[in-house]
Amino acid sequence: MDQRKILKEQYKEIKIEAGIYTITNKQTGDIYIGSLNNLKRLNGIIFQLNSGTHMHKNLQQAWKEQGESAFECVVREILKEEVIEEQGMKEALEKTQEKWSSQLGHTISLN
Repeated sequence: MDQRKILKEQYKEIKIEAGIYTITNKQTGDIYIGSLNNLKRLNGIIFQLNSGTHMHKNLQQAWKEQGESAFECVVREILKEEVIEEQGMKEALEKTQEKWSSQLGHTISLN
């Protein structure tokens, strides 16, 4: 097998975790909730906030004014593969995010 095929096979075997995350403003108590089909992208969201390019204006403004240390980023739930297969990725993420929004009370959606 050539190197390209080996790399392709290795890539297919990488486990991608989908789930729900929150970014909480520790000063105001605001809870921003979002879902990702690949939680590894969460680092990219933090990077966007630090570089001033995040799409959610209120969160971006608060991040700019208060700094990264004023926020706590938490992965709330990683979806099980069976749930994704049963419901489909989009529906599974939507239902799980709704569940967490209800549990946490007042939340601001990032999706």
